[in-house]
Amino acid sequence: MSEIKDHPDQKFVYDFTEGNRDLKDLLGGKGANLAEMTNLGLPVPPGFTITTEACRVYLDSGEEPTALRDEVSAHLDALERHMGKKLGQTDDPLLVSVRSGAKFSMPGMMDTVLNIGLSDDSVAGLARQAGDERFAWDSYRRLIQMFGKTVLGIDGDLFEEALEEAKTAKKVAVDTDLDAADLQKLVKQFKKIVKNHAGRDFPQDAREQMDLAVTAVFDSWNGDRAKLYRRQERIPGDLGTAVNICSMVFGNLGPDSGTGVAFTRDPASGQQGVYGDYLQNAQGEDVVAGIRNTVPLAELEKIDKASYDQLMQIMETLENHYRDLCDIEFTIERGRLWMLQTRVGKRTAGAAFRIATQLVDQGLIDEAEALQRVTGAQLAQLMFPRFDEEAEVELLGRGIAASPGAAVGKAVFDSYTAIKWSRSGEKVILIRRETNPDDLDGMIAAEGILTSRGGKTSHAAVVARGMGKTCVCGAEELEVDTKRRRLSVGTTVVEEGDVVSIDGSTGKVYLGEVPVVPPPVVEYFEGRMHAGADDADELVAAVHRIMAYADRVRRLRVRANADNAEDALRARRFGAQGIGLCRTEHMFLGERREMVEKLILADTDAERTAALDQLLPLQRQDFIELFEAMDGLPVTVRLLDPPLHEFLPDITELSVRVALAESREDHNENDLRLLQAVHRLHEQNPMLGLRGVRLGLVIPGLFGMQVRAIAEAAAARKDAKGDPRAEIMIPLVGTVQELEIVRDEAEQVIAEVEAATGARLKLALGTMIELPRAALTAGQIAEAAEFFSFGTNDLTQTVWGFSRDDVEASFFTAYLEKGIFGVSPFETIDKDGVGALVRSAVAAGRATRPGLKLGVCGEHGGDPESVHFFHEVGLDYVSCSPFRIPVARLEAGRAAAQAPGGAQ
Repeated sequence: MSEIKDHPDQKFVYDFTEGNRDLKDLLGGKGANLAEMTNLGLPVPPGFTITTEACRVYLDSGEEPTALRDEVSAHLDALERHMGKKLGQTDDPLLVSVRSGAKFSMPGMMDTVLNIGLSDDSVAGLARQAGDERFAWDSYRRLIQMFGKTVLGIDGDLFEEALEEAKTAKKVAVDTDLDAADLQKLVKQFKKIVKNHAGRDFPQDAREQMDLAVTAVFDSWNGDRAKLYRRQERIPGDLGTAVNICSMVFGNLGPDSGTGVAFTRDPASGQQGVYGDYLQNAQGEDVVAGIRNTVPLAELEKIDKASYDQLMQIMETLENHYRDLCDIEFTIERGRLWMLQTRVGKRTAGAAFRIATQLVDQGLIDEAEALQRVTGAQLAQLMFPRFDEEAEVELLGRGIAASPGAAVGKAVFDSYTAIKWSRSGEKVILIRRETNPDDLDGMIAAEGILTSRGGKTSHAAVVARGMGKTCVCGAEELEVDTKRRRLSVGTTVVEEGDVVSIDGSTGKVYLGEVPVVPPPVVEYFEGRMHAGADDADELVAAVHRIMAYADRVRRLRVRANADNAEDALRARRFGAQGIGLCRTEHMFLGERREMVEKLILADTDAERTAALDQLLPLQRQDFIELFEAMDGLPVTVRLLDPPLHEFLPDITELSVRVALAESREDHNENDLRLLQAVHRLHEQNPMLGLRGVRLGLVIPGLFGMQVRAIAEAAAARKDAKGDPRAEIMIPLVGTVQELEIVRDEAEQVIAEVEAATGARLKLALGTMIELPRAALTAGQIAEAAEFFSFGTNDLTQTVWGFSRDDVEASFFTAYLEKGIFGVSPFETIDKDGVGALVRSAVAAGRATRPGLKLGVCGEHGGDPESVHFFHEVGLDYVSCSPFRIPVARLEAGRAAAQAPGGAQ
């Protein structure tokens, strides 16, 4: 255990009147926003916040800072003076809530304890002051239940089962139908559960309750579900959480009280209006847990018009102040409205684009800010397929459209099964009555989430929206039986393993697999939907506006990885500004494989030349089609890269074939020669063997044939009045001498084609930087290269010593779970390792050749976070698969807008 350091000048506790929303690093999002609302003069119950710094000291040392207890005591004294009563006072107790609040919202991932200060002595005082004995005992049972689960680590199901038994014994459906005597018995039962399972009595000292709850919140930062959520959302693990201690206000004092969650706009669609859920005679946990079905927030106008009108005014104030969608938690205590929390609300991808453009139109933000309010990951979600409305379907039921998308999978009824089946390659839909934080790993594994309880603010809805998962909540007509692992609607029964389809945009649930079709955003990028048309989809119009701005401000150009004219044309429709990687090995598959076999088997120069002559016209036609599709835009053609064994039959299969033929005395000379070639070319690690530039040096004429095909295709396009802009890329270069030899041969071939056709060809010659040595000697290599394209897939493999195909299936999951990786280095570039090589190669290459063109053609070129890195190090373009081009365009714009000086 590390030594505890005194922090004499460190302030660990802030009153709500002392902070503001800019102190999220110190006070967490909840504490900073409670302070901001207090500063705005909104009705916030008094309280104070223990800082994230105190949490970090605790997590580092195992003990709280020595100064913390005295600071908490001083702030508690001030709170007690303000409220005119003391924590746990027997005749009129001050009660407080203890709630976590990290810098980034982590809904349901950490811990909360309400009603701290209640005890066997003070519960009677609370009953007298409130004039409601039932309320007092209900509040006490809630405290023991939350404290037992959160602070003492008792299985929460034990309390839930006892509560269900109490309702069954009374023959009632909801806990509000239990009277004071029922709840008093339940308190005794809950205390027995604590004694039996925690080995101690429920603490009666109010300060002990509070201190233990604070420690539990600190500990919850490193709870399994919190760590899993942080990995999923890429939240740093060293931030720590703040703790908010707030005087209690009660929504469970009767029908004139209640609690709710409100959004200033619909977080699912972005539409303006009154959105949220309200629950009479309830505390906040009842709403988000989804255990009692809420009413729409608009119903509050009928229930309590004065509070409703005040809430609408506050919502407008907050949205204008934060200039964004706000997510609000509130409580009404006997007709008096209290604000318990606000934050910039999580939203679906579609809502993010709509809201960003709406706020521009309202004059609250400018276009540059709107661009920062959306992400490439959100745009990618909008490009996922949707259900075909014309398809024949069997409707099971309908719930609340909580998070859009079309999800199809096998029904599973617990998280363990969801994870297990998902790891076996099955697509699953997680079906629960309601989810809770313990379901997080199952929610991550599932294609979508379906619950029979809860609304748009339930745990399932909020977490699913944050993850971009399809979710349907509150499908009340579906009877979910998790013990028997089935759901039923009337006479229809869905067993575990049956396929269901859920539509998070409409709330509809279908039996079986519903076919999907491209969404409107893909139709727009394909050019089949015009954003300016009178009947244009509102979402498409919003995407178009933001994409147009991103294209205006971005510096990085975006190219496509495409190997044929069809992919090239689609990439062009999606906004590609050229091809950054044409993999010629894909042109040698299928029927052409036999021609490559002939090349490999050639024993003489004549046989080799004949094989190359057979391949030349086919290659030339490939390039003519590609140059035509990308007319006027650059096309980078990579010469043959993979190991030759990929063009030969499997060694085991061929050996068996030859052996069987010999047993029948039916010798096949070609098969025998093939087998000899396979043995001769067999490599223990072919990805580090005879491939790339090494092939061009070992097999005379191979690269020359490809260069001739490129040059003749370019000449043919020029003759057809086209504008071919070919770039020839030599792969896997590790030393400048390799590049010089191939370059000399290429220049000679190009000169021959120019002489034969009369065309003046400007074919750039460059190389792919995919080996660490190439990056480290980039200054030398730039002497012979007109451009570099970083092959970050292979560069990642060679830097890490990973074979991607092998390690992703074997130990990557463990590395992610243990926090060694925050994200796979094949998904987002490893800035410290691979990125450092890219950065140094850029500097060395441009020092040698100032006009050196630089790009990236690994799939990192379409990864949002990696695009920002490539902008920062000064690349000219990124290249990615056609479908990811819009994402790269958007992120290139965001990177430019975020850079020093921002977008102009």
